[in-house]
Amino acid sequence: MDGQWFRRFGDPEPGAFRLICFPHAGGAASAYLPLSRLLAPHIDVWAVQYPGRQDRRRETPVTDIGELAAVIAGKLESDDQDQPCAFFGHSMGALIAYETARILQERGARPPRRLFLSARGAPGPKRNPHDAPPDDDAILTAVRRLGGTGAALLDDPELVAMVLPALRADYTALAGYSWVPGEPLHTPVTVLCGTDDPVVSVEEAAGWRTHTLADTEVRVLPGGHFYLDQRLGDVAEVILRGVSSANAARAGNGACHD
Repeated sequence: MDGQWFRRFGDPEPGAFRLICFPHAGGAASAYLPLSRLLAPHIDVWAVQYPGRQDRRRETPVTDIGELAAVIAGKLESDDQDQPCAFFGHSMGALIAYETARILQERGARPPRRLFLSARGAPGPKRNPHDAPPDDDAILTAVRRLGGTGAALLDDPELVAMVLPALRADYTALAGYSWVPGEPLHTPVTVLCGTDDPVVSVEEAAGWRTHTLADTEVRVLPGGHFYLDQRLGDVAEVILRGVSSANAARAGNGACHD
């Protein structure tokens, strides 16, 4: 895996099923360290590190969802590892994971065996009204509203200065995203959402059913937009069951080889 774009946590067992994780807006690969520890050693967790954050903070952030997905898809296509894989994306990461899977399918590459799409409503002809805060103050207000462990850090001006460029770029990418109709995915989907998410209803999350010809499972867990901070064990169980189901079905037409 490309060491610039992907971060690996832990030491999985040989031949472990690979989970590619896509961070939320303003998030970084390290957001998936706790999940990786729960899934080890049976799942080989690799998290995408977008440009413009943490050790890539000096790089220019990507402000286009399609461009970001295309780069990630290309990196996965060129990977010569022989492990099956699934994608997990939270919030903005769910959208990028979905678009990455679409690109792989369109190119005739083998897609992931399963998509786990968390805390994001299904895309459609209408733009999401929560994706376009008009200025930096509105972005910070939106992030505080979503909650999660990172929101409390926004009370520190120095930390705000560090994370704002990535947040600004990610919200620019979300505001500019326009879903383009096309062939539905052939990949099974597990949708996860919180009961009290202020920006994603269960109905909106369940709308992902229309984007795949394969089975779709909807799991609703207690909590808000960042429900997984408190329900990480439940999320890990959902992933392990989904991976087990994917292996049993041997849906092996993806970018990560069987």
